[in-house]
Amino acid sequence: MTFLYRGALAAPAFALAAFVAAGSASASPCMPDHVAAPSALSPDVPLTLEAALNEIRRTSPDIRAAGLEARALNADADQAGRWLNPTLTADFENFSGGGALSGFDQSETTFGVEQTFRLGNKRGLEERAARARAALGTAECAVILRESEREAALAYADLVAASEAARLADEASNLSSTLAETVSKRVEAGAAAPPELARARADAASLRAEAALARGEVEARAYALASLWGEADLRFAVPSEFQIIAAAQSGTAPHPNLAAAKAAVDAREAELKRARAEAIPDVTLSGGVRRFEATGDSAFVAGLSLPLPLFDRGSDTVRATRLRGDAAKVSAEAVEARLRAEQAAATATARAANTRLSILTKEALPEAEAAFEAADQGYAIGRFDLTTTLQARAALIDVRQATIAARRDARAADLLLRSLIGAAPFDGDTQ
Repeated sequence: MTFLYRGALAAPAFALAAFVAAGSASASPCMPDHVAAPSALSPDVPLTLEAALNEIRRTSPDIRAAGLEARALNADADQAGRWLNPTLTADFENFSGGGALSGFDQSETTFGVEQTFRLGNKRGLEERAARARAALGTAECAVILRESEREAALAYADLVAASEAARLADEASNLSSTLAETVSKRVEAGAAAPPELARARADAASLRAEAALARGEVEARAYALASLWGEADLRFAVPSEFQIIAAAQSGTAPHPNLAAAKAAVDAREAELKRARAEAIPDVTLSGGVRRFEATGDSAFVAGLSLPLPLFDRGSDTVRATRLRGDAAKVSAEAVEARLRAEQAAATATARAANTRLSILTKEALPEAEAAFEAADQGYAIGRFDLTTTLQARAALIDVRQATIAARRDARAADLLLRSLIGAAPFDGDTQ
């Protein structure tokens, strides 16, 4: 099943750039032949979303561990296709006994080779089941990859929002300092009471403290993002903006959770075929040479052994495997239904977030800016009191903070929807 857009991502203002990284790496770090792309991080270059996701694909401990397990399962599949080794036998009979059988004069020595043949195409079915398990391991690795990519993308959105909030805090601090200077001039001119200056300076100091806290939040979020790909140091500059281009609505792919669920069904079906084949007994052939010490003669010997399936025909194993296969099918259906519901919910969330951001940027923010500008100018000429000006500035800061939060929510909703439908930057394309 391929998920499709439902309109929430059509607005180019919140679409993401398609993922482009240097190098000629294979599509997914979960594939056995994957070659990691080189790091695009630089201490002097602001971090981009593409670079962050590239680091997740390159060095995330969770992804590396899952990729190694997927490769181990492929090695298990190679092993499952091997023939059973033959057995070399050596039998010594009729020696060191009593009477005529004392010593080795009457002994018999047999050297032979035994080979067990797995009937019912057990070897082929075992290898197919192992390949199916390896495919499931690769699909489960892709699930971890998508979850890690989404977590990193949301952390990147939080980092950009924190950077925007820090700039806003600095702007608010500068506004408060400018207002304090205006109050000081009015007090010197006798147009304002001295307590107003103390109030303005206290407000300016409070906003400087808020700005320092905002800068600390940016640094903390940068370290949290770097930790997702296993680093304790920052090898990038903090981004100042979220890179966006028009949405690309083609090339979507099934969600890894659904692919993993279907891979689990395939694995159970392969295991069921293998379990049914176990009811067919294997045959062991043997052959060799026997030497008779009494006469010095030799003769060929041959044998055949076949287990009798009287007590155990593997029917319980077949039944258990069939039940697990039914459970895998139920799980796959539930995963598909849940993903469809999540996509619908994400579409609605993205649409609402975009609407909220549009109202704030086009209506609330211009009105708040105009109100503060009028109050600031009015206070300078004595038309408004300080309380009115402070309230107008606080309202403007509130609207700007709400706009930053709304922009972050719109980006997060956009990222979540893209992760559900496999669109850039979650399409795994590294070319």
